[in-house]
Amino acid sequence: MGYTFTRDDIAYLSSAAGAAALAEVGDFALSSASLLKDLERIRRGHGDRAAALVETVRLRRRATAKLADADDWLFTDDALQQATPSAVARHRAQRLAGRTVHDVTCSIGAELAALAEVCPAVLGSDLDAVRLAMAAHNLGARKVLLAKADALVPCSTAEVVIADPARRADGRRTHDPAKLQPPLPDLLTAYSGRDLAVKCAPGLDFDTLGWAGEVEVVSLDGAVREACLWSTGLAEPGVTRRATVLSATAAPWTLTDTAPDDIPEREPGEWIVDPDGAVVRAGLVRHYAAKHDLWQLDPRIAYLTGDKVPDGVRGFRILDRMEFREKPLRAELHRRDCGPLEILTRGVDIDPDALRARIKPRGKIPHTLVVTRIGRTATVFLCATP
Repeated sequence: MGYTFTRDDIAYLSSAAGAAALAEVGDFALSSASLLKDLERIRRGHGDRAAALVETVRLRRRATAKLADADDWLFTDDALQQATPSAVARHRAQRLAGRTVHDVTCSIGAELAALAEVCPAVLGSDLDAVRLAMAAHNLGARKVLLAKADALVPCSTAEVVIADPARRADGRRTHDPAKLQPPLPDLLTAYSGRDLAVKCAPGLDFDTLGWAGEVEVVSLDGAVREACLWSTGLAEPGVTRRATVLSATAAPWTLTDTAPDDIPEREPGEWIVDPDGAVVRAGLVRHYAAKHDLWQLDPRIAYLTGDKVPDGVRGFRILDRMEFREKPLRAELHRRDCGPLEILTRGVDIDPDALRARIKPRGKIPHTLVVTRIGRTATVFLCATP
């Protein structure tokens, strides 16, 4: 449970005195081992402001992995957890470039910062006065209008409405659309007929929503970050599913369900390929396979196989294939002088850490196990680690 900020805290932290105090506190380690001693020293110099200063410095340090140019931003713990990574926010903003946009759940302003770069008019609103004050500080000189307003009560004529419902109910993460805050069904009703983009958890069951537009699943540096529901007016014609793969080191790419998905049924090739999580969550595994001359190990499993690996993708060269039985598997790994052991599973109820502990590899050569189900048979592919 993070520190509970007040508007008075925000006024202080945004002032010259607050900035100087934050710079001073930034010199402390504030690690788990040093926190109590550090906090005692900071309290001697800053009294009741110490908790807000320490929390802000620690949140800023966490934010560097997620948000660009946010070294002097203000956050709450929950707001930082839900804030859209800068790379993802910029991607969404590019899809909305040139339009007027209203973010009805703007929080501390992560989406607004990206939108302000490419949209002629941007409005942000929220019911949380503290987060609005943080957004005003974070956005600085950017031309964004902020207002306190209920997301379920339309209050602007912006061309596009975007929303990011909170994914916690009663302190727990939820995948129930009706338990989001605000509830997703209510949000869709409130903006019926409007161009709407809604950020959602990628684990949501989109088919039960009856969503008529596009569902885009976005990953960043190999981790699935979010899904975004795009209303029909914002979707590319004919597209209902899209996977977008973003990377800090490679060019972004996208795949939609308009691509071909015809693939052969064949025995495993030389390689196993685990598609990016955005492709899997978007239901585009066959489309990805067709694009790269691959096929599935099993029609119900997302692992792909083929005789080559797509550029920039991690593939696993198959050394052997066995029915999954621990005793012969352990013997084969020991015979191969297996050392570091990576274990990937899909379609089977196996704990990789527990399996590794039972196998007890003691050799020198790294190997990878891909354990999955072929038909009704649990099967293990022994692979060379890339």
